[in-house]
Amino acid sequence: MTELDPKTRALLELMTSLGDPPLAESSPQEVRERRSRGRDLINNPSPDLPVIRDVTVAGAEGPLKARIYDTEDGGARPTLVYYHGGGFVLGDIESHDPLCRRLAHHGGFRVISIDYRLAPEAPFPAPVEDAIAAAVAITEAAETYGVDPSRLALGGDSAGANLATVAARHFARHGGPELAFQLLFYPVTQSVDTTPSREKYADGYFLTKEGMDWFDSHYLPEGTDRADERVSPLRAAPPEGLAPALVVTAGFDPLVDEGRDYAEQMRASGVDVQYIDYPDQIHGFVSFTRFSNVAEDAIVHAARAVRDALL
Repeated sequence: MTELDPKTRALLELMTSLGDPPLAESSPQEVRERRSRGRDLINNPSPDLPVIRDVTVAGAEGPLKARIYDTEDGGARPTLVYYHGGGFVLGDIESHDPLCRRLAHHGGFRVISIDYRLAPEAPFPAPVEDAIAAAVAITEAAETYGVDPSRLALGGDSAGANLATVAARHFARHGGPELAFQLLFYPVTQSVDTTPSREKYADGYFLTKEGMDWFDSHYLPEGTDRADERVSPLRAAPPEGLAPALVVTAGFDPLVDEGRDYAEQMRASGVDVQYIDYPDQIHGFVSFTRFSNVAEDAIVHAARAVRDALL
């Protein structure tokens, strides 16, 4: 039986020792502030890049903050549009700055990190609409952002991987940017059913059932159809023309079953899918490189997969 990465176990013990109140007893703003205070502790030093530039991108209902990362400046760059994780409630450009730096550094492509609107201030479907609008805006103003629209990928982690998934399916089904790749770290692919992994890892491994219920309570307004493809893409057949994908899961993650199932669903429908599971890791592991023995390697592998698809 696979044992949890000892570095990660140390992180979980540290988190327990902090004695933070349960999510159910905390407001989104309180949790955001707690997470921001711990950002510098969880990652090894990030690589310097010659291009790190803050910009704005058109969202569904107004401009969104975004950040460009690249190993070189200039135009017509292969590009990964990236949506951060955080349960649609937490996270921003800063929380995922270390990961985006690493992806650009190891892959040699442009990364544009999107600061989409968050719940509860902007619940479903606002983040989905922003994800779609931002990708369209970037391709329509490709020269402004130094992007080659013929070499475009979407990516994200957790909730952000859900947004990348939903946007990719939208473009394949309804027209829009023609994507070359999808990078999906431990994606949320359904919010309807329990699964064996959601039950087995419901507590004690960072992402908990309590946490998922808290995120859903803020993201999904009362009466939302959880089977809606924009919430639960796993519940709908993939469209034709869906871009190739890399799906990454973690063995101690409540979402591992649905991540694996989504990879299998895409593959069965004819999509070129790479699937890799890191059996001794927990949800979110690529965002805390200091507390994982494999996070850096996983990021390098992912960056090279994107690079191979774009270059």
